[in-house]
Amino acid sequence: MKITDFLGEATEYDKKQAVEMKKPKSWLKTISAFANGVGGTLVFGITDNDEIIGLDDIKSNSEFISQKIKERIEPLPEVIMELHSIDNKELLTVKVVPGTETPYYYIGDGKMETFIRVGNESVSANATELKRLVLRGKNSSYDALVSMYDFEDYAFTKLKERYKEWTGNSLNEKELASFGIREADGKLTNAGALLADNSPIRHSRLFCTRWNGIDKSGGQVDALDSSEYSGSLIILLNEGIRFVKRNMKTLWKKTSTSRIEMPDYSERSVFESLVNALIHRDYLINGSEVHIDMFDDRMVIYSPGGMPDGTVIQERNIDTIPSTRRNPILADIFNRLGYMERQGSGLHKIRNAYQAAANYSPEKTPEFYSTRVEFTVVLKNLNYSAENEAKSEAKNEAKSEAKSKILNVEDRSVLDLLKKHPDITQKEIQQALGMNRSKLQRVIKKLSDNKCIERKGSRRAGYWKVIK
Repeated sequence: MKITDFLGEATEYDKKQAVEMKKPKSWLKTISAFANGVGGTLVFGITDNDEIIGLDDIKSNSEFISQKIKERIEPLPEVIMELHSIDNKELLTVKVVPGTETPYYYIGDGKMETFIRVGNESVSANATELKRLVLRGKNSSYDALVSMYDFEDYAFTKLKERYKEWTGNSLNEKELASFGIREADGKLTNAGALLADNSPIRHSRLFCTRWNGIDKSGGQVDALDSSEYSGSLIILLNEGIRFVKRNMKTLWKKTSTSRIEMPDYSERSVFESLVNALIHRDYLINGSEVHIDMFDDRMVIYSPGGMPDGTVIQERNIDTIPSTRRNPILADIFNRLGYMERQGSGLHKIRNAYQAAANYSPEKTPEFYSTRVEFTVVLKNLNYSAENEAKSEAKNEAKSEAKSKILNVEDRSVLDLLKKHPDITQKEIQQALGMNRSKLQRVIKKLSDNKCIERKGSRRAGYWKVIK
């Protein structure tokens, strides 16, 4: 019998060989993390490699677990303990129900800690994650919080224009209030502050760069195009799409009856990726913004904040991921504006739009990656082929070679010294310029390779000839 036979394939679980009585924190932190997340099950009596060894005294173990949860976890989470007998060996499962009174703290060792799940680990929540848990425990979210900004000081022309364009109706003050962007006392919510034309939330920005090559080290010219945008989320979305369009090419081929266009990227996938990045990002993380990085072979869209439930997207099946909205007010407004759907099907659309492209091949499938603090979508350039790759590698080699010919300050210092004192020794150069031996040898080699200098005569009686 497999562990999933009684847990279910989709169950989050953690395995423990025995009930650690001297170090209960080793499993109590997982109880805290499960309660703070989507729930899960602790299985006692099984090794990490799924060998079922059972528990010797399951009654005593279950009583100890129950007692420690009551003593050390605050508030008390809802747990369900069950006994399972497999091949005459007894396993104990402790199912933790997702909590509604987050954060759930572990109390022990003279301090209080709260834990969250990141992938298959239970880790201590940082300050930002703790704020998020507090908000969830209050049935609230960042975008619902009241800001310090007055509604009357800000304009919402972009919001009104889009609403008129999408619905055909004008957005009056009463309807605007129903969007959840202002409170009764006239203050903006954070959602309202993010949607104001001149948004006062400074870390709500978009950085876009078209890099020169397949990485960020392009040689003499690192970036071919670069822009930074601020303001309403609607402005960020529109400007981001414009940036991508002006930096992508569209090929085409004739058929007997028509012409098929083949853009570098599926525009629908780019749109869905950027909407996802702007609406589902973690705005509690200061000092970080949404980025679009375009390379020859791919586009990378980065957003601050991992998966809301603490899992990592690369270990999930996107067909079974339930819709979780970190910023429900923003998500609702973007739904009203026709930018996204309530079901949260953006990842499916990103993938499906790519598969529908005329120039799609399986290796071009979009990739999703997340960590504790970021979510990244990688969209492959549909027109980038092996031939392009070879050209790009040659281009990068040429850039590298060109870069190696550029003389820096240290190179020029050595060159000037050799010009003035052609019979100077390497030791004297080191002393004069405060340069160590290995560094000087690299500079000498570079100057020699680039035919800037030439050594004449022997090491002892020779001299340096400066060629250029």
